Amino acid sequence: MLSEPITLYKLMVLYMLKKVNFPLSNAQMSDFFLNKEYTNYFTFQQVLNELLESNLIRVETIRNTSRYEMTKEGDEVLYYFGNKISEAIVQDMDQFLKDNKFKLRNETGIIADYYKTSDHDFVVRCQVREGKTVLLEVNVSVPGEEQASAMCDNWKTHSQEIYAYIMKKLM
Repeated sequence: MLSEPITLYKLMVLYMLKKVNFPLSNAQMSDFFLNKEYTNYFTFQQVLNELLESNLIRVETIRNTSRYEMTKEGDEVLYYFGNKISEAIVQDMDQFLKDNKFKLRNETGIIADYYKTSDHDFVVRCQVREGKTVLLEVNVSVPGEEQASAMCDNWKTHSQEIYAYIMKKLM
């Protein structure tokens, strides 16, 4: 076991990101750390910040969701030091990822965001991703920010049926 808990938590984050082929959100990873009582919220945020500063992970923020991926440097660190994570902790992480893989993938694979155009309209960009591959992207122009925000919220609940509808009509 490592003598420095922060170092262990960093390796645990890297391990989790390595085990999935899609980004994980701050909420998803902190859910594991807090529910298993490995650490508290503030220490976990410190760990993520230090990993970012060290370029061991990268972040993409869409609306209010930060999605993390491991960098090549993070992969190298895990390769050399991953064996410092105890077998019991590895089993905890593996079980969490196994039990929640479908839910985790869906949460990070459904993306919606909007931006203001030079014409003062808003463009809503909705995506369905599988890992880093964009399976479907829809861009819709709307006149107001309230509508744009509502469309982003509705995309999360209706994206699967919209995707299925489009695929059925195109096939």
